[in-house]
Amino acid sequence: MASAPKPSPTTFDELLVLLHERRATLTRSQRMLAERVMADPEGVAFMTVSELASAVGVNEATVVRFASGLGLDGYPGLTRLCRERLREQAQLLRRYSTLEQLGSDGEGNLLDGAVSLDRANIARTFGRIDQETFQAAVRVLAGAPRVHVLGLRKCHAPAYLLGYLLGLMREDVATLTAGTGTLTDELRRVREGDCFVAISIHRYAADTVRAAAWARERGARCVALTDNPASPLAASAEHVFYVDASGPSVLRSLTAFTSLVQALAAEVARVRGRDVRSALLAEEELLERFTVYDADPTAGR
Repeated sequence: MASAPKPSPTTFDELLVLLHERRATLTRSQRMLAERVMADPEGVAFMTVSELASAVGVNEATVVRFASGLGLDGYPGLTRLCRERLREQAQLLRRYSTLEQLGSDGEGNLLDGAVSLDRANIARTFGRIDQETFQAAVRVLAGAPRVHVLGLRKCHAPAYLLGYLLGLMREDVATLTAGTGTLTDELRRVREGDCFVAISIHRYAADTVRAAAWARERGARCVALTDNPASPLAASAEHVFYVDASGPSVLRSLTAFTSLVQALAAEVARVRGRDVRSALLAEEELLERFTVYDADPTAGR
């Protein structure tokens, strides 16, 4: 008996799920259209068929067939979902409508611009997090036999922080470094049921993308922290968090990544409860035994 066809997507989030499910079966032209829709729904929302076709480099008929093939009412159905995504985030966007003007009056505003952008990055990131996804990721981070965390280049910073914080609270946490060609040695330790966390933003580190896909094939529970739905990490991850990284210059900000990592670690600590207390007490005893920190000059006063 043939299975019933899946219902057409009625929200942008449902559209994202459908695009990810079909990613492997899309033609090259369809994949380029899908990536444009996932990465820039704001732009697609107000593009005509010819404008989107020109932007992606395909013909108009391909755009129409792509939209209809998703079960939508042609191209108008696609733009409708993109515009609904805009309306969902309208209140959040209005709060930061002046951000584009920050820093335009010279270097004197750079600090103010950086602060405002990072506030916006954090608000937008946390504003789009689904609580069910957050709690599901926390359960995996807290309960998997092992946790492997990978972030390369500038994304090594939040990856190291997550690995460090989790390592204070539980056993078997490894931060992968891919140093001097050792990534394959570290990936050998990934087992079915482990948690594999991948962190990367555009341009995506090829080793991170390949490692996440390999870990998923091994049966690991994958969590991704990345910048938009077109990220190749989204295809491998069971739980995905999209993090804003806008900065006041050519350098992208990792502030929202840091905030999210700390929030995940804090919730893992709450879930593990007494186990965390025991681990922290043991850690503190070792720190004192090995005199890890400089003596407090105010002690004994």
